[in-house]
Amino acid sequence: MATTPIKKSPPNAPAKGGIIYLPLIAGWLVPGAGHFLVHKPVRGALLAVSILGMFLCGIAMNGQIHSGAHDILDMLSMAGDLGTGILYFISRTMGWGTNLVQITTEDWGSRFIVVAGLLNIIAAVDAHNLRTGRKA
Repeated sequence: MATTPIKKSPPNAPAKGGIIYLPLIAGWLVPGAGHFLVHKPVRGALLAVSILGMFLCGIAMNGQIHSGAHDILDMLSMAGDLGTGILYFISRTMGWGTNLVQITTEDWGSRFIVVAGLLNIIAAVDAHNLRTGRKA
């Protein structure tokens, strides 16, 4: 008895032409921009509002934005802060988040800023995966 070979469905084909890393870089610099570039405006808008909201809540709680690493936890916090992209550079220029953490709400504000940066990194990688076809 002859059997027919099982045909595997091809993976999502990567998009042709253009710069493959543009959604990744744009998504890191401006929250949600990567999803706008891959024609996912609703997801991009939700991410932009979420990341910007968390960042602004952190700033409003007088959260600290790390500029240097003195130990491993400060280094990880700085990496999370850098994840906010252009928001990090604007806040450093404007002098926001330069105070030392003295009360609990300021510490929570710092965590809000770090989590906003980590969410932005995840969103930028997601936009890159959408662009390359790894995700539909």
